[in-house]
Amino acid sequence: MILAWSGAATLLAVVLVGRWIRRRFLVVTVEGRSMEPGHRHGDRVLVDRLRSATVRVGDVVVIDREDALDRSDLPMIKRVAALPGELVPVDVCAFQHWPIQTRVPPGQLVLLGDNPAGSLDSRQRGFFSADRLLGVVVRQLRRNQ
Repeated sequence: MILAWSGAATLLAVVLVGRWIRRRFLVVTVEGRSMEPGHRHGDRVLVDRLRSATVRVGDVVVIDREDALDRSDLPMIKRVAALPGELVPVDVCAFQHWPIQTRVPPGQLVLLGDNPAGSLDSRQRGFFSADRLLGVVVRQLRRNQ
């Protein structure tokens, strides 16, 4: 009888830990060339959903697409360049024809791809809503050769 309870408790613990992991983490496959050379098309990354509350400049984040501009429902992977209240990077201001001292509005982010030639980011789209943030990339799982 004790063995049955022990087995049931172990199974319950495994199920609960599995659920916790699925709620906290997400695995995303990189699509496109916007984050090269660090993350290439086909690479898989581990995303921490809870870290989105403490996002910092320089973090690589996954964000839900806001529209069907490129007819894709896949999430975007970009690097945070500026947070609410911070100055927008000069190159983004120039591309958007904004004044140099423009600040990021509340609830918005400036996101850039590491490969400007292959990236659809704040240079083209302006600000991204922080509400669409899915999480922060914490680890690369598999490198696409």
